[in-house]
Amino acid sequence: MINKDPWRVKLTVAGVYGRVARSAAEKSAAGAPGCCCRPPEDLRGVPAEAVASFRGCGDPVAVADLRPGQVVLDLGSGGGLDAILAARQVGAAGAVYGLDLSDEMTRLARRNALAAGAKNAAFIRGDLEAIPLRDGSVDVIISNCVINLTPDKVQALVEAFRVLKPGGRLAVSDIVVDPDLAGLPVGEWVIRSALSWAGCIAGALTSGQYRGFLEAAGFEAVKIRINYRYSPLDLQAEMPAVLRRLPAHVLEDLAGRFASATITACKPL
Repeated sequence: MINKDPWRVKLTVAGVYGRVARSAAEKSAAGAPGCCCRPPEDLRGVPAEAVASFRGCGDPVAVADLRPGQVVLDLGSGGGLDAILAARQVGAAGAVYGLDLSDEMTRLARRNALAAGAKNAAFIRGDLEAIPLRDGSVDVIISNCVINLTPDKVQALVEAFRVLKPGGRLAVSDIVVDPDLAGLPVGEWVIRSALSWAGCIAGALTSGQYRGFLEAAGFEAVKIRINYRYSPLDLQAEMPAVLRRLPAHVLEDLAGRFASATITACKPL
């Protein structure tokens, strides 16, 4: 992994997603389509700004097995899309907390939840590495392409374990490197330094690291399912010149090692 100043990373991420939040109203007013990995029927009644600000890579709500009355924490809740969908599933007897590093995203999520009628959803500005909730206060944690954005992923997963109730579940969509970045003509440090951290790529864990960090935090029954492997076209927006110069077959191999994945785990009873 590359060694980046944690505060600089956090400031960069907050700044990038603050701009996403500010542009969401303009995009939704223009009718710009949102790519949010959701069937259209799930989006009925969801504000257009929640869709326009979405930057996830999967659908953790679909695999979280949410039930009425549960308490859910959405790590990196962004414009509130996943939190709103989760709030529908847990119902009035349940609650959803959205945690995000960006002031602008937090304000946007609150507006979107109000417009969607999700009265059981609350949004907090905060850091995944210091979750402002009590020990054992959450039934389920969801997250969508956000854990990779935090510099200290070990601490973020330790915090997630802390706030979960015994028997609680973690359901995450994230980008992983699978299996690793070894054996390429460009070193891992060069690859990661050239890619964007805020795009959830440069800070991506390998699938082995993700499993190891979860187990070290105390989680069990860890499962990692690869859903989609990237192509060079998927990385085009972030591709710097040093990588574009690679032969086509090498570039395809490199891109294919980045994948969207579903990661689930449990806290022991």
